[in-house]
This record gives sequence, C-alpha cells and structure tokens, in this order.
Amino acid sequence: MAAFLLLSCLEMRDRPMRAYSRACQPMLFAAGYLSLTLLFSSHSDAQEQPPDPTPEAREPANVPYPARVADGRRHGLPLEVLAVAPGTKFLVRLEDDMSTKDLRRNQSFRVRTLEPLEAGQGFYLPAGAQIVGHVSRIESAGAAGRAKLWLTFDDVVTRFGKLPIVAEVTAVPGDHSIKSGPLQEGVIEGRSSTQKGAAEAAAAGAANGAIKGVKDRNKKEAAEGAALGALEAYLMEAGRGEELHLPRGCKLELELERALYLFKD
Repeated sequence: MAAFLLLSCLEMRDRPMRAYSRACQPMLFAAGYLSLTLLFSSHSDAQEQPPDPTPEAREPANVPYPARVADGRRHGLPLEVLAVAPGTKFLVRLEDDMSTKDLRRNQSFRVRTLEPLEAGQGFYLPAGAQIVGHVSRIESAGAAGRAKLWLTFDDVVTRFGKLPIVAEVTAVPGDHSIKSGPLQEGVIEGRSSTQKGAAEAAAAGAANGAIKGVKDRNKKEAAEGAALGALEAYLMEAGRGEELHLPRGCKLELELERALYLFKD
C-alpha cells in the first residue's frame, strides 16, 4: 500500500508545484504511517514468538524420581524397577534374646529393619519392617572351640503381605563378644576364652590343688598340688570357648543374596 502511494506521487510530479504538494502531502503522510505500523508490528511479533526449544530443554536430563513407598502393586513397571538389588547391606535390630546355650534348631526369631530398602525409580520399603527367620544350625561352645550360630531369614512382613527374602548376616556391629572381622558364610561365631580368664582359672586351680598339702603340713605335696591344679585349670579354661549370646536390641548387618521384589503377585 505504501509503495502504491509513492508511485502515485511520482506520476503527479509534472503538475505545478503548489498542486503537486497539495496532492502528495496526504499520500506521503499515509505511506509513512503505514511503514511505521508495519515496522513495529514485525518487531513485536519477533519478540512474542518464543524460540524453538531444543530436545534438552523439552526433556531435562537426570531429574530424580520422587520418593514413593512401595504398595505391593507393579504400576505397569518392569520387575527390575521394583527390585532391591542383591548385595544391598542394611541394619536390623534383634527382637528376641538368643543364646547358643538355650536355642533349638528351627526355632523362630524376629528382627526389624533400621534402614529403608530402596528399589528403582524412587520406590522403597520404609524402615521398621519386620523380618521373620529361623535358627538353621547351632554349635555350642562345649568343652573346646567357639560357639557358632547359623540364621536363616525367611520373609519380610509388609503392609501388603509377606515377601520372601534371601539374606545373610555379615557383621554384628558393636558386640565385642563376637569374633572380630567379617563373618564367613553368615556364621555368627563367639570368641574363645581370654588369656586373662585362663590366668584367673589357673590361680584358682593352684589354690585348690594346694589345700590338701597345707592341711597335712606337707610343703612338697602342697607345691605339687598347686602346680598340677594350676596346669589343669589353665588348660581347661584356655581351650574352652564362650557361649554365644545375642541380647534383644542387638544390631545385625544383613546383605541381600538375591533381589527383593517389592510387590505381590
């Protein structure tokens, strides 16, 4: 439109100057107004139109999933998403008193988780879940050696039912009556008798062995009796192990041997 008005003015330039000015002035004004309007309109459209987003802007990477308590349903997800991975270690608290002196094979026991068990995409089983197990094997300290205890964990009790679990004990944190270092094949093993205990037993044995000689006022017999009593007591105490006692509230560290699936079929 603006170009048409300019061409009309050029065609009338052969007219007298006064007539030409009066005829073209409105046309030039209109052409300028249209040009300015088009200019501002195109600038405004350029500012309002957002740039085409890149794929990175449309789908932010590494956005963490919100934490979601497992409810026993799959939600259409693959099995591995709801699996707590093998090798996961977590702490539990013993809810029963256990001693190799009194325990029986296949006797049940209970522990309670102290940490959440995390699966994929934010799903987790909250701390406080109860795990039921049984005593699979016991070795009493007896006259020699260490007491040993094998525990089997059977089921995790959740709000949506029982889930089978395969795990073993890897440590008993903070209990100095347990053999130090990582446990082998889940066996909880007590310590053997200490040198201090053996020495105390030897002193008591020496005193008991010397009693007869003292009564008979026979120094040689008293000395021989003391030596023999001390030796017998020392050997018995040094070789004797201690019974294993796990009090209620004791902490155990467990490790999953197989995946734990947080859903019910």
